[in-house]
Amino acid sequence: MGETLFAKIIRREIPADIVYEDDEVLAFRDIHPQAPVHVLFIPKQAIATLNDVTAEQAGLLGRLLLAAADYAKREGFAEGGYRTVINCNEHGGQTVFHLHVHLLAGRPMLWPPG
Repeated sequence: MGETLFAKIIRREIPADIVYEDDEVLAFRDIHPQAPVHVLFIPKQAIATLNDVTAEQAGLLGRLLLAAADYAKREGFAEGGYRTVINCNEHGGQTVFHLHVHLLAGRPMLWPPG
């Protein structure tokens, strides 16, 4: 995987509004939010897409989702609801090729979007 914007954020070469961090996961506010709350949860390990995750990395996916759920609980919007999204490749809407989970909250999430 080539150098990504997210790798630079992990190394603190680019500023970000970091809201969560542990040994394996970093989370920061999206700079182009699609909801009042829009946070990206990324693994510190470089993985380009969901397609590139191996069976050995399954636990890391769980930790990303648990970090998002913990954040939603801590910030007080878990009970009201939120959405988590993983985009995969160009047709799936992925623009940064470093696996990430979008957490969106703060307004009703309609499906289909509209």
